[in-house]
Amino acid sequence: MPWPLSMSSSTAYTLTTAIDYVNAPPHVGHAFEKIAADVMARFMRLQGREVFFLTGTDEHGMKVEKTAATRNMTPKEHVDDTVRHFKDAWDLLNIHYDRFIRTTDADHVAVVQHLWTLLKNSGDIYKASYTGLYCTGCETFLNERDLTEAGHCAIHQVPPEPVTEENWFFRLTAYKERLLEFLNTPGFIQPAFRLPELLNMVDNLQDISVSRPISSVSWGIPVPDDDNQRIYVWIDALSNYITGTGYLHNDALFAKHWPADCHLIGKDILRFHALYWPAMLMAANLPLPKSLYAHGFINVNDTKISKSLGNTVAPQDILKRFELPNADPLRYYLMTVSPFGQDGNFTEDDFKAKVNADLANNLGNLLNRTLTMAGKFCHGEVPACTDTHDLISEKGEAVPFRSITADDLAAVADAYEQFQFQTAAERIIELVDRGNKLIHQAEPWALAKVDRHADVERVLYAALESLRQVAIVLSPITPTLCAEIFTQLGYPAGSLEKQSWADVLTSPLPSGQTLHPAGPILPRLEDELVGAGGKKK
Repeated sequence: MPWPLSMSSSTAYTLTTAIDYVNAPPHVGHAFEKIAADVMARFMRLQGREVFFLTGTDEHGMKVEKTAATRNMTPKEHVDDTVRHFKDAWDLLNIHYDRFIRTTDADHVAVVQHLWTLLKNSGDIYKASYTGLYCTGCETFLNERDLTEAGHCAIHQVPPEPVTEENWFFRLTAYKERLLEFLNTPGFIQPAFRLPELLNMVDNLQDISVSRPISSVSWGIPVPDDDNQRIYVWIDALSNYITGTGYLHNDALFAKHWPADCHLIGKDILRFHALYWPAMLMAANLPLPKSLYAHGFINVNDTKISKSLGNTVAPQDILKRFELPNADPLRYYLMTVSPFGQDGNFTEDDFKAKVNADLANNLGNLLNRTLTMAGKFCHGEVPACTDTHDLISEKGEAVPFRSITADDLAAVADAYEQFQFQTAAERIIELVDRGNKLIHQAEPWALAKVDRHADVERVLYAALESLRQVAIVLSPITPTLCAEIFTQLGYPAGSLEKQSWADVLTSPLPSGQTLHPAGPILPRLEDELVGAGGKKK
């Protein structure tokens, strides 16, 4: 099934993430999704797309009220303080979003109340009494089929609270047939294996509560013309996507960047994005998003991250623990630890081994040894060489020259477009392997001893050129390390950001360019930093 992102004729590309709930600071699970979105946004910019990348925070609701009370703060004081931690973490992880939306933003409050009025005027919102089981963690009412055998919420593993209220409801059931048709749109739900569970949910569709009485939740957006009710989380939270892309307040932005090309979310909120949100947009007669990608979770030491379990790991703590110069090792690890649609598992030992093998040893070794030999045999400059035919080494072995081909590039691009970041990285590291194999087989130091200087230059140019190509295609995942490679190859600072995907094949290293070796791009993560089982010594 073709992935719809590569089929768009527009240069605009809009990518959103879930907005994070601000009852606690961010952990590595939050970082996992935001890094993935940043990787895709950077890849699309390399493709020449005009990217709009939206992320932010969900700041209303009962949990925020309770958490603020435990901190002796007002809800607004609490969310302002917690949002700072999210923004600082995303800055640390080199995540370049175009807007950070907060559900307390004035333009968002206006959009939410406008959308509410549209739905009410169309007859899609009505008021009724309701008795149900409410999970505070999920911020939703649950049905019996949503519970475990013990009667607990399947996600939070706690019993929901019986609640009787008079709320406003959205007529989700009125959109059952349209939802079924929409969900079966080729390529909309990704990974495709998540579609059957959604179709089962549609079979059991019920209208949903979209408000709570002020006696239950006071921290929220007021319901228009009903001062005793607050707009419930899903109309509030989900409509951030149209607020952030300019609905009601920036017509040009909205025309260019809505509908979103992709909503990137965790699998636990798939129902709300695949059923509630499209139905609300249908009711408001607004365009529907083009695709929805529900990724897996990152666990820590084979255990789901949970505040109650005390196993949350902050990204800044990982960087500090390993004394990392930048966030690229963590970005690389999280994007390669598992296929993106599946759950992954973070352990310190595995993190160290993966980063050392792929980045410090493989990529770093190719750069260091090639620059060292270029300094010794080529006066520290990019040698002049256009001949990349096979040569015969001093041992009499045929040494093939293989730089990145159009087929290689297409395979990497296809993996990126499908959010298969692990596959993209694997293919790129194979290209690094080619460069190291070339050096190993050709042995330019041996060629130099028998005055085969032209062949030395051929080998070193091929290795240097492969490093330039790798730096471009790996830059969505490790932008800082790749920028350092470009600098050591002799390019001015900031040059990598000006590259395009096409430059991989069309803009080779200029001969005579002065190289600037500056040592390892990443130091090895040493064994003594961690002990058995990933425990810090």
